[in-house]
Formats: sequence, structure tokens, C-alpha cells
Amino acid sequence: MAAKLKDIFIVGAKRTAFGKFGGTISNLSPTQLAVTSSVAALQSANIQPSNVDSVIVGNVIHSSPDGIYCARHVGLKAGIPMDREMYNVNRLCGSGFQSVVNACQSIHIGESRICLAAGTESMSMAPFSMWGSRFGVPLGQHPKVLDALWNGLTDTFCNMPMAITAENLAEKYQISRDECDLFALHSQQRWAVAFANNKFVEEICGVEVKGKKGVQVFNADEYPRKEVTIEQMKKLKPVFKDNGTVTAGTASGVNDGAGSILVASGEACKEFDLQPLARIVGYGVSGCDPSMMGIGPAPAIRKAMKATSLTLENMDLVEVNEAFAAQYLAVEKELGLNRDKSNSCGGAIAIGHPLAASGSRILAHLAHRIKNEAEINYAVGSACIGGGQGIAVILSKP
Repeated sequence: MAAKLKDIFIVGAKRTAFGKFGGTISNLSPTQLAVTSSVAALQSANIQPSNVDSVIVGNVIHSSPDGIYCARHVGLKAGIPMDREMYNVNRLCGSGFQSVVNACQSIHIGESRICLAAGTESMSMAPFSMWGSRFGVPLGQHPKVLDALWNGLTDTFCNMPMAITAENLAEKYQISRDECDLFALHSQQRWAVAFANNKFVEEICGVEVKGKKGVQVFNADEYPRKEVTIEQMKKLKPVFKDNGTVTAGTASGVNDGAGSILVASGEACKEFDLQPLARIVGYGVSGCDPSMMGIGPAPAIRKAMKATSLTLENMDLVEVNEAFAAQYLAVEKELGLNRDKSNSCGGAIAIGHPLAASGSRILAHLAHRIKNEAEINYAVGSACIGGGQGIAVILSKP
């Protein structure tokens, strides 16, 4: 699946700061987080909720009791009228991107003019489940309790945790542990420089959190470890494979957060005097071997480039979601990416990866950089997807 788009724009883009597992925003549901980012996006774009035609929310793990109603509740709580369509999407780690792709498709066929597309996740709230216990547990047997979070990170088709698919890529592309440690350190350092230079200020909205000292505003990513050294990285033990590459330092975080992207047609921009941050040029989605799911961004980016008659040489910024260092490095080798313009402000190894929210974060980041930096004309954001898929979205100056 791939398409070239015409006259479709990002007119608002906000995300929450990302919280660490069990951290500051761990008691806020995916719905609450997405309401916060959505209200902020609407306000930043000066869009009245009554002018939004569709609400599409990506969410992977239904980690709160209202999870199945997430999009509907997000839209209504953000003030969007009851008669508008609102629905959830789940393309796993690509869900934030997919919500934007669905918005583009809705606008392209003329059923919407302004869409709210979000991605939200609370991995901290992922429940434990007792499967097969609905009608009782036989005498002498214990109920089978499963961790929804761990299960969600394991593909039963190929019987592999996501980390093993990264180890498979490390073996195929001859990526060493040292390379992974250095890249992970690189991600942390790039985030630190970007943070010091206020690169994230415009994309992040504050989240009000009640604590012992009253209400506080959470507005900075809390997962990055900017003081980490290469010596500390090297001391970490491989988690999934003897002499492997995946450690606590070379994998993305387990996190909480949300992001919201407002997508509008050119006609709506003129009618409501909206100021686009970026144009959505096109997108690509591809399947790949589930046992090497992390390579998914490579074929997805190629599809998007072919559909839009562009090349990687046209891209001033490239974002590949950092599920694992080995996974990013495999994509980099496969595509021949220029490290200088790829994940230039750090990625999920530093910032974190709250599943459905990561695509929203990447697109918000790219849209604001396109708006604010004169030398950036084109950018592509992408993610690998558990089960063996990849997704990519290309942006440009309006």
C-alpha cells in the first residue's frame, strides 16, 4: 500500500512528554493522555472542535477499562460534536502513523476536511489477564495469569519476542554489540543536545499531574539518560541471547504518552485560515518476514519514495523509530542512510517508545522542524511493526 497525496496538510501537532514505566504519568489512562494532546493541538492550530469531521486514534494495548471506547471518548472530551465519526486503529507500533494515513484517505475521498489523528499508550497500565477462567477453574488447578504487556511484545506466529527479531537482524547484517552500544549512546547524546537547544519545546504540551504537592505540570521527557557513558553501556548484560546485542541500554523504553496530529485539506486551510506546519506528500506500508520485523521501515520507505517520485537524497531529515539499536542499524545499512540527517535529535532509545504514540511523536517532531528550519524541505518518518510490517510517511514544506 502506497500513495502520493495532493493538497493535504498538518495544521497542528502536539504530544505529551513521554513518561517512564511506572513514572510520573503512569496513572493516566491512554484516553486521558490523548485528550490532553488533542486539546493542545486544537488550541495551537486555532481550530474549533466543531470543525473537526473525524477522530482516529491509534492504540495498541487496551490498558484501561475504557480502552475500546478510546477514540470516541477522546473526541467527545475534546469537545468534538457527537455526530462525528470516531474510531480506533491498531497497526501496533505503526498506529500513530496509521491514524494519519487514515485521515489522509478520508480527506482524499472527500468524506472529511479536518481530521484529528492521534496515537496513545499507557504501557504502565497494561493489565494481567486470567485467560480461560471465565467459566471457572477446575479443582486443584491454578488460574493462568498472563502479562498483557509481555504478551503484546511477543509474536506467537514466529514464537519470538520482538528483541529476538532484532538479534536476527544483527546476525544477518553483521552488526556487533559494540556498534549497538555506540549507537545507543549516540541517541542519548543527540537527545541531550536537542533538548538543550529547545528542539522539543513546540511539539510538547504540558500534562497536569496531581501529587502530594498539588497539581504539577509534566512537560519534559523523563526517560532519557543524558549522563550515560559508553563504559556503563558496555557493562549491561544481553537480555535475550548469550553474547547478543539487546540490552537495557540498546532497546527502546517501555513508556507512556500520546500525540495528536490535525490533518486538513487545502480547502479547509483557506476557509478557516489555518497555517500549515507541513504538507503530507505520501506514504508507504509494506510487509516483511515476521522473524525480522525490524527491517520493515526499509521496504515501506522505498514504497513511499516510489509512489511520490522522490528519493532518499531528497530527504533533509529521516526518522526511523529506534525499537532496538540493531534494528535501526540494519535499516541504516539496508537503505544506506546518512547518519548525519537520520534521527538527528535522538530517538526511541533515548526518548522512549509508547507503542501507538511513537508515530505521532515522530510526525509532530518532523512537522515542527520543517516549519522552523528554513533548510529542511523534505522529511520521512517511519517505524517497524511487530508481526512483520513497516510504515513510512513523507512530509514537505507547505
